[in-house]
Parts: sequence; structure tokens; C-alpha cells
Amino acid sequence: MPRAANGFAGFPVEAFRFYEQLGADNTKAFWTEHKPDYDAFVRAPFNSLAAVVLDEFGPLHIFRPNRDVRFSSDKTPYKNHCGAVTEGEGGEAYYLQISAAGLMVASGYYGFGADQLERYRTAVDSSAGAALEQLLDSYRRQRFEVGGSALKSAPRGYARDHPRVQLLRHKGVYVARSFADAKWVHSPKALDRIVSTWRAAAPLHEWLNRYVGPSTEAWRSARNSTTRILVSASVNAKISGRVTYAG
Repeated sequence: MPRAANGFAGFPVEAFRFYEQLGADNTKAFWTEHKPDYDAFVRAPFNSLAAVVLDEFGPLHIFRPNRDVRFSSDKTPYKNHCGAVTEGEGGEAYYLQISAAGLMVASGYYGFGADQLERYRTAVDSSAGAALEQLLDSYRRQRFEVGGSALKSAPRGYARDHPRVQLLRHKGVYVARSFADAKWVHSPKALDRIVSTWRAAAPLHEWLNRYVGPSTEAWRSARNSTTRILVSASVNAKISGRVTYAG
């Protein structure tokens, strides 16, 4: 891989090969044998990236590779991807993930607390909702995916034929871009793609921070929300199992 003056040279081909092999043999025996590959080709680049983005985006938390299988019927021990997240001053999250499918970069509020959800729905029901609708349409035109967990129908107290019922159903809002494996992913150019995608989410952050803001619930405020926001996106098969954009 090309060397980078800032220490981050992209994610090597071997990182994606590692997850391809893990997908075929997700066992402790495989992991033990190939742990040096994970450390050198996955963890080390993430550590380098964390150092580079620290000043602008804050400390990057890299998620552990082990799955929590206690309450899951799927007992495969290791995640099929590596993800990392950091949090902005307004509570917005910046997320990054690599897997055999490629690179995924996302940002926003993945999950609202009860107080946030109330403020969000109030805003969507007002003229501010029209602004959000236009903003998200503009992201789609730019080939972003608009995501966030959602109810199957209109929330209680809102009509099913509400003009913005699709937005009212959301329990979180984020934008994401997924990139197929390409030469630039393995080079210092990857940094530009990652941070430019995060920066592009600024208008969404502005809307969310203005009308929703951080949760004031004590239990949510007491713990680091970067381990909650967008975490579920990292295990969502729709995102982690499929690359939607080849930019």
C-alpha cells in the first residue's frame, strides 16, 4: 500500500480478504490462526484513521470483533465486519464499517430516546418537517441512502394519511454511502472519501441538532451514546451485506 504522511494509507486488500475467509469459516479455530491478519490489516488501519480524524471528529471507538450470542439463535462467534463510531458535540454520530462487501460510511442519529422522539415528531408535524423532507430528498439525489429504524405504521396520535407519515414513522435518521472495493479504498485517498461523506451530513446534523438535540434522559446522558447511535446499522444485513454505491 502507498505510504501516507498522516499515517493512514487506506484499508489493504488483505482486510477484505480476511472477512471473505471469515465468512466461509466463522470459527474460533480460524480466528486464532488468523488473529495476526486482523491485527495488521484491520485493526491497525482503524487505529491510524482514529489518530487522523481525532481533532475534527473526536475519538473513534472501534467495536470489538466478538458477537454477543447470549440471546441469539445465530451462534457464530465473530462479526462479519469491523465498525467504528465517534460522536459530535450535538449528539450526531459518525460511523465507518468495512466488510467483505466493501466500505460503508454513515452519519446521523440512529436511535432516538423517548424525549428526542417526541421532539422529532413535533418538528416533523410542523413546517420544519417539510424542510427535512426536502433535505432527505436531496441526499437521495446525491446517492446517499436514508436510513433509521421505523414503525410499520403511523405513530399513535398521527393520521395514517399524514403528508409526512413516512418521516413520522422514523425512530432515528441517518444518511449513508456504501462503496464497492476499489483501488482508492486501499490508498490514502480513502481518507478523503470518509471525511467528505461525514462532512456532507452537516445539513442533516443542523436540522437534528436544532429540532431534536441530545437526549435529556438521565440514563442515556450518563452513558456514552456513541456505543448506541448507528450501532444497529453495523449489523443490519441491508447495509453490511450489500454495497449499494460504487463511487
